[in-house]
Amino acid sequence: MSSLAATDEPTATAPIKVLQPAWVRTMHWINAVAMILMIMSGWQIYNASPLFGWLRFSHSITLGGWLAGALLWHFAAMWLLMVNGLAYLVTGFVTGRFKRKLLPISAGGVISDTRAALTGKLSHEDLSKYNQVQKLLYAGIIATGVIVVLSGLSIWKPVQFQYLTALFGGYDIARYVHFFGMCAIVAFLVIHIALAVLVPKSLRAMIIGR
Repeated sequence: MSSLAATDEPTATAPIKVLQPAWVRTMHWINAVAMILMIMSGWQIYNASPLFGWLRFSHSITLGGWLAGALLWHFAAMWLLMVNGLAYLVTGFVTGRFKRKLLPISAGGVISDTRAALTGKLSHEDLSKYNQVQKLLYAGIIATGVIVVLSGLSIWKPVQFQYLTALFGGYDIARYVHFFGMCAIVAFLVIHIALAVLVPKSLRAMIIGR
């Protein structure tokens, strides 16, 4: 009788914890696609007027085929990134996600977590909380994205956005700012992908949410 009674009792199940809400996942992947398109087309645009004589990007990793084609891809991806990125920023601030996830950041915490990561002692058990290194990287890439968009606008329309171009120190300096901003984004993507490979459950969370 006791065994039968036990089977009739409802079984308690642990609630499924959503680590990445649907809006975060959707905007994350749209941003990822837009960034890759802009980087690859941007490399083709760079090749047409390089900043450094020793640096050329292989045709195999560029997009557009030639300057005009690259510009078409770059501007199409630009609007996608700007609209989706703006929606991401607004939603992140309104929902309080940025405050919860990215703050506070301390120099001591970043140094401590960096040491732990380099020695293989950094825990990845609780994916709902970012460590100090993640906070710094994510906050930094958001700021870098804003700078890259603004410097890109100042290059695209230096007359119409003359005050913005002047804020960067002129057209030529804005090009360097845009280029090094791109380098920072590429470096972030390399680290981001490497961490996703090392901690595959973080990638799963960004796909299915849990």
